[in-house]
Amino acid sequence: MAASCESLLPLVLLLCLSAQAVDRSNFKTCEQSAFCKRQRELTAGRSPYRALLDTLELSDSRLTLQLINDNNKVRLLLELYRLQGNMTRVKINELKPLKPRYEVPDVLISDPITEKLSVVSQDENSLVLSLGGKDQRLIISAQPFRLDIVEGPQVLMSLNSRGLLAFEHLRARKDTSISHKISSTVGSMWDSFKSMFSSKSESEQETEQENVEQQTDEDGQIKEEEDKPGMWEETFKSHADSKPNGPSSISLDFSLPGVEHVYGIPEHADTLKLKNTDGSDPYRLYNLDVFQYELHNPMALYGAVPVLISHSTDRTMGIFWLNAAETWVDISSNTAGKTMFGKILDFVQVSSEAPQTDVRWISESGIIDVFIMLGPKPADVFTQYASLTGTQSFPPLSALAYHQCRWNYNDQEDVKTVDQGFDEHDIPYDFIWLDIEHADGKRYFTWDPSKFPQPKEMLQGLMDKRRKLVAIVDPHIRVDSGYKIHNEIRSKNFYVKNKDGGDYEGWCWPGNAGYPDFTNPEMRAWWASQFAYDQYEGSMENQYIWNDMNEPSVFNGPEVTMHKDALHGVWEHRDVHNLYGLYVQKATADGLIQRSEGVQRPFVLTRAFFAGSQRYGAVWTGDNAAEWGHLKISIPMCLSLGLVGISFCGADVGGFFKHPSAELLVRWYQAGAYQPFFRAHAHIDTPRREPWLFGPDNTALIREAIRQRYALLPYWYQLFYNANRTGQPVMRPLWVEYPDDVTTFSTEDEYLIGKDLLVHPVTDEGATGVTAYLPGKDEVWYDVHTFQKHDGDQSLYIPVTMSSIPVFQRGGSIICRKDRVRRSSSCMENDPYTLYVALSSQGSAEGELYIDDFHTFSFEEAKQFVHRRLSFSANTLSSRNLAPDSQFSTASWIERIVIFGGSQPSSATLKNADGTESALEFEFDSTLAVLTLRKPGVNAAADWTIVLR
Repeated sequence: MAASCESLLPLVLLLCLSAQAVDRSNFKTCEQSAFCKRQRELTAGRSPYRALLDTLELSDSRLTLQLINDNNKVRLLLELYRLQGNMTRVKINELKPLKPRYEVPDVLISDPITEKLSVVSQDENSLVLSLGGKDQRLIISAQPFRLDIVEGPQVLMSLNSRGLLAFEHLRARKDTSISHKISSTVGSMWDSFKSMFSSKSESEQETEQENVEQQTDEDGQIKEEEDKPGMWEETFKSHADSKPNGPSSISLDFSLPGVEHVYGIPEHADTLKLKNTDGSDPYRLYNLDVFQYELHNPMALYGAVPVLISHSTDRTMGIFWLNAAETWVDISSNTAGKTMFGKILDFVQVSSEAPQTDVRWISESGIIDVFIMLGPKPADVFTQYASLTGTQSFPPLSALAYHQCRWNYNDQEDVKTVDQGFDEHDIPYDFIWLDIEHADGKRYFTWDPSKFPQPKEMLQGLMDKRRKLVAIVDPHIRVDSGYKIHNEIRSKNFYVKNKDGGDYEGWCWPGNAGYPDFTNPEMRAWWASQFAYDQYEGSMENQYIWNDMNEPSVFNGPEVTMHKDALHGVWEHRDVHNLYGLYVQKATADGLIQRSEGVQRPFVLTRAFFAGSQRYGAVWTGDNAAEWGHLKISIPMCLSLGLVGISFCGADVGGFFKHPSAELLVRWYQAGAYQPFFRAHAHIDTPRREPWLFGPDNTALIREAIRQRYALLPYWYQLFYNANRTGQPVMRPLWVEYPDDVTTFSTEDEYLIGKDLLVHPVTDEGATGVTAYLPGKDEVWYDVHTFQKHDGDQSLYIPVTMSSIPVFQRGGSIICRKDRVRRSSSCMENDPYTLYVALSSQGSAEGELYIDDFHTFSFEEAKQFVHRRLSFSANTLSSRNLAPDSQFSTASWIERIVIFGGSQPSSATLKNADGTESALEFEFDSTLAVLTLRKPGVNAAADWTIVLR
């Protein structure tokens, strides 16, 4: 939620932006970001870095050797790891930094498991290592330094092949008398912090100090570069960045021979396939509160996941750049012959005209820590990344249903009226949301005493209907001596500090605000404790949480965020910036788990995110607008997030800013019903837009879209269970399932839900038809509404009306639905299932059914769930147990089975697990070749077989 001009205090009024579009002048370009400009001024060519092969040290799990920059004689330490699961890790740091450089904690779920590295061959200018099976080799060339990963005769990836490795070493400032004071102050702060938290002995710490002094003794050999503007201080608009540590940026280039399509590095309002950035700004990763963002440009938005996926018909790979500082990513097209030279030519012969994509990462601080995920299949890359950063959290079922939100529902009576409106218009929903106006003076963890005097009464009213509420809790805390939360944070010294050591303060919704230091685990633990029912007065178990503004947003800060020289302990904000939002969501999710003593799964929505945020809840695409372009862009934005682990994504249905036409609103509901997170939301200055306010015809269309979502909840839930288990995305680009079909590589107006549903939303105003591409040369697809059968590998024109939502089920799949839609998902928990069996051209199909209690961790901790394989082959449909060691009973049963693409049987016989048999009633539509079996009546958790004769 961006700033509203009407609701801000006078000082912040100056910050209000045009309601027409983002004010680009508030946000930096690469040219205005000093380190990006410096790095981009370097041109591709011969690298000054040389590998000192005589410094090589090799253990079972790690190789280290030194690199030297022949221009300035600064030495770096290269570490190489071969990781389990076909991955390689490359780390580069200063050999003897003036002070420690930041290394990102808490993102990896554990230390990655290493596998043995072995030397295959070595000469005076190269080293060849084995990476295991399939003739994978890692070649280190010494002068100039470069790394190549090859498999047989194929180069998979090259590092520093264009010579753009650049590592700005920490140094003392030489042109001012106060530099020594700054350096010594920073150094003493670090020493104090290190002694508090280090487990090392005094002798070990003394040895480290000697190493630093040795670096100082050798400084005579180092030829410092001339200082450039922005190295030691930088100004943007009226904001100064003091940069006490000086220049510290890093850069490394990667070449991908044979690759023309790369994806990922969200969040950007841009195409699914990343564009060439030659002649324009690089893609920027820097979490920012961007008011009504523009489409189709590489500007930074609310979240940053530094993961890039490459795909070709030969292979899928990934690059995970583990750095939380401001980062820019350049993408350029090349030909492989231009970067192939030296030792690599002994291994491969590459066509000089083979296409190649070059990627360059540039970060402001920290170290180079990169994970190369070598696939080779899309599913392998998802598994590899999940093994590093974890999988999507498994949400309670209700979180996958429909959410009704606006800024703001006025008071308890308004909430009650909206809740009743859904019942009166027979529209299901699960969550109603409260934005910032619900709190007492925007003091989070409180309720406005005049508007929400009895929050428990309100929550109980919702609970009686088996519905829930989300309240916003933002991470900016009103500076107010009468506010308990502020007083406790200040007394515990948990606020972020400014560069001078005082509490950092900035302007946000409450006016003057402090910002808790969520990088501090003690602060996170305290924050989590505030969600306990005896701390958060008025809260109940059916209340969940929304973390907004957690980039963090600072209305009067540089680029509407925190000053980079603010301090989190000894680290500058510049080092940790993109982590802040992840930490806020983590602490909040931990609090919701703890308040239930570890029983209930949490639901937390966040706007800012980083690699690993998938472990803590959902994200949305931020402050979009009621425009057709924003509806369209929601598809590639969520697809990009799914590719990098964050499956629980959605966009504000209807658009946050402006007022949608009835047609746009209906089309957005139809699209949103088939995206993972399904929430309508609107700005405080927009007219009300509950689903029944646009006339009875549009109400009926919206009702039908929402009902389709509820009917498919079993399928969504099963997909999220699988995402939680395996890391596979829920909403996927077509190429993920059809990796050899180049037609799919740039497709972004349609997508797959799992592998079995293809959705092509209508996203054009006044559309009378859409053209959907149905992939798969030997496959068939069925229109889920008409059951009409279509061959794969074709572009199909589909006439559409306002009621049309083009959705197709893949032949060969079985999808479970609940067609008895009730007022909320909780009311449907024990309802019966209908199985939709779509036969392949070979007459077979398979699918899954997953059931648990829909809201606790018992599925994980007590193996209380049902997971079944449904298979149709040789005219026999069966259900078998995929988890024989699990224990769970369900009241749900199989009400109906619909088989499309089959033939008319003479009989249908149900065989139960106890050997009993019974004849089933059925009917066959010969026009559509649809067979319907009525009331098998078997329990959804039972073994059974149906034989058609």
